Amino acid sequence: MSEPLWQPSAERVRAANLTAFRSGIEADEGISLPDYAALHRWSVAEPERFWSAVWAFTGVRASDRGERVLEGPGRMPGARWFPDARLNYAENLLRRRDDSPALIFRNELGARREWSHRALYDGVSRWAQVLHDHGVVPGDRVAGLMPNLPETIVAMLAAASLGAIWSSCSPDFGVPGVVDRFGQIAPRFLFAADGYFYAGRRHDGLDKVRALCRAIPSIENVAVVPYAGEAPDLGGLPGAMEWDAAQDGVPAEPIDFVQLPFDHPLAILYSSGTTGTPKCIVHGAGGTLLQHLKEHRLHVDVKDGDRVFYFTTCGWMMWNWLVSGLASEATLLLFDGSPFHPEPAVLFDLAADERATVFGTSAKYIDAAAKAGLAPARSHDLAALRTILSTGSPLVAESFDYVYRNVHPDVCLSSISGGTDIVSCFVGGDPTGPVWRGEIQARCLGMAVEVFDEGGRPVQGEKGELVCTAPFPSMPLGFWNDAGGARYHAAYFEKYPEVWSQGDFAELTPHGGMVIHGRSDAVLNPGGVRIGTAEIYRQVERLDAVLESLVIGQEWEGDTRVVLFVRLREGVALDDALEAEIRRRIRENASPRHVPARVIAVSDIPRTRSGKIVELAVREVVHGRPVRNREALANPEALDLFANLPALAR
Repeated sequence: MSEPLWQPSAERVRAANLTAFRSGIEADEGISLPDYAALHRWSVAEPERFWSAVWAFTGVRASDRGERVLEGPGRMPGARWFPDARLNYAENLLRRRDDSPALIFRNELGARREWSHRALYDGVSRWAQVLHDHGVVPGDRVAGLMPNLPETIVAMLAAASLGAIWSSCSPDFGVPGVVDRFGQIAPRFLFAADGYFYAGRRHDGLDKVRALCRAIPSIENVAVVPYAGEAPDLGGLPGAMEWDAAQDGVPAEPIDFVQLPFDHPLAILYSSGTTGTPKCIVHGAGGTLLQHLKEHRLHVDVKDGDRVFYFTTCGWMMWNWLVSGLASEATLLLFDGSPFHPEPAVLFDLAADERATVFGTSAKYIDAAAKAGLAPARSHDLAALRTILSTGSPLVAESFDYVYRNVHPDVCLSSISGGTDIVSCFVGGDPTGPVWRGEIQARCLGMAVEVFDEGGRPVQGEKGELVCTAPFPSMPLGFWNDAGGARYHAAYFEKYPEVWSQGDFAELTPHGGMVIHGRSDAVLNPGGVRIGTAEIYRQVERLDAVLESLVIGQEWEGDTRVVLFVRLREGVALDDALEAEIRRRIRENASPRHVPARVIAVSDIPRTRSGKIVELAVREVVHGRPVRNREALANPEALDLFANLPALAR
C-alpha cells in the first residue's frame, strides 16, 4: 500500500503531548530529533535520560526521586530503576479532589453512576482507614473478585495507599480457577460483589465466595458490594462486612499515602493458565506507574479531562492499564456486562453518550462488530473520538478498513501489543504519525524492541521472535513463590540469554512499525516452514460465512499438518463449495503452504476470559493430551468439541 490509511493533521501534531515532549528533549539535550524514529533511537540509547524526562514531563509525585536512575543496566533481569525513590502509586492517581468526573460507570442494564474526583478520593480515604483498622500493612495481599465497578477501583487504590498488594479476578471465574490464583498468594482481605449481570442474566456470587473462603484459610475479612441485589446474605463469610455499613461513620480525611520504594510490589497478575497452574506475576508500583504514564500521555495522547474507555474485566491487564489513566487526570468510562447486550451497539452507545475521546477494545470485538454489520459512523455521534485502541490479538488489515469506513474516518487507530507479563506494551501508537493498513504503528519509547531470527540476530522484513534487548521499568519483579527466580528466568530469558523473549512471532516493517503473526508457541511448522496463525485467520475471517476460526498444527506421519476449525454463521453449512473457497483464499493470498490439510466446522471455539482463543489447549485435546487448567477458560465445554474427531484420524 503506497499511502497510509490515516495521517494526523498538522494541528493535531502540534497539539500532541508527544510533540511537546520531543521539543523539550531537544531543548534540554541540545540535540535534533526530527521524527519519531529518531526519538525512539535516543530513548533506547539513553535510557536514564529518557526515563528521567518521562518522570518530569508526567509530573510523578514522590517524596524523593533520588539521584540514581538505573542500577545495573547490563543485568537482565536484575536491573533496578530509581533505587532511591520513595513514592505511592495511589497518590499519583488521586491528584485531584474537585467535582469534575473521575469515573462514569454504565452496565448492560442501563444503570449509570458518576463519581467525582472528590468522591473517589474520599471513598479511598475511608476504605484505607477500614483496611488499616483490620490490620492490613505493606506487603499484605488484598484480593478482589469483582465486576468492573467504581468500588473495585476504590478498593484497589485503598490497598495501594497502604502498600498492600492488589490482585483481582473477574467474578465469572469458577471456584477452582479463583483458588488456582488467589490460593497461591494467600490474601488477608477479599472484596467481592454479591453477583453480576451478563447477557441478560443475573448471576449470584456469594456461594462462590463462601467456597473460596473455605479453600483459602488466609482470608480473614470479606467486604461485600451489593451490586446484583440490595441486602446480601453475609452468612458463612469470615469477618464479613457490607460495603456501606463498613465505612459508615468513617470520616473522609487526607490520606496518609505510605511512601515506598520504586520497586515495592503493587499488583499480582496471572498468566492465562491454559497449560498449567497460572503464573503469579508480581509488578512494581513505580515501574507500572511510569510505564503507564508514558503510554497514556505519549502514545495515546491522553490529556487532562479526556474520557478514556477500555472494554475489559478485572481479570485482564487492561483493567490495570485503564485505572492508571487517573494519573493523567482523565475521566475513566467503565462498562460491566456483555458488549453485545441488550443491543449489538451498546459500547458505541456508551462512546457516543459519554463523549469518549479514547475507545479501547479487543481485535475480536472489532471483527465481531464488522460481522454484525455495525456502522456507528452513520448511526452514532462519535465526534469527540480521537483514538481507537485494539489489543488481545493481532488486528487484521481488513479490520483497519472497517474502522475507517464504518466507525470513524479521522481517528488514530492504534493496535497495541504487550502483555500481562509487563502490564504494558512493547509496540503501540504514535499520535503524530501515519497509520498503515495492518500495521502496529511503532516500537514504544524506551523499549529496545527487535525481531530476532533463530540464531539470535536482529532482522527487519523477516518473521522472527519479538524480543527486548535492554531493561525497562515495568519488567516484573518476579513470580510469587519463585525463590531464586528460576521460573521467571525460564519464562522469558531461556531462549536468548539476557534478552527478554515475549513469545510473539513478529515482523518489523519498512514504515518502522510491526506486524504480529501470532504466538510463537502456536506457530505452525509444516515441512519445516514457520507460519504464523494470524496469517491464516486474516484470510478465513474475511469470508462472511465464517464468524471465527482456530488453526493448529497436528502431528502427522512424522511432520505437522495444518488443521483449520471454523465457526460458521447460523444456517451456513461447511459444504464442498465453502471449503474450496476457504482453501482458494488462503492459497492465493497467503501461500500453498498455509492451506490446511483439514477444514472442520465446530459450533464453538474455546477462549480465555479476556477473549483470546486458546490454540494450545485445542492442540492438546486433538492429540489426546490433558488440558490441566480448564477453569482458565470462559467456555471450557467447547474443548470437548475437538476430542476424537474422525476427520483427524485419517
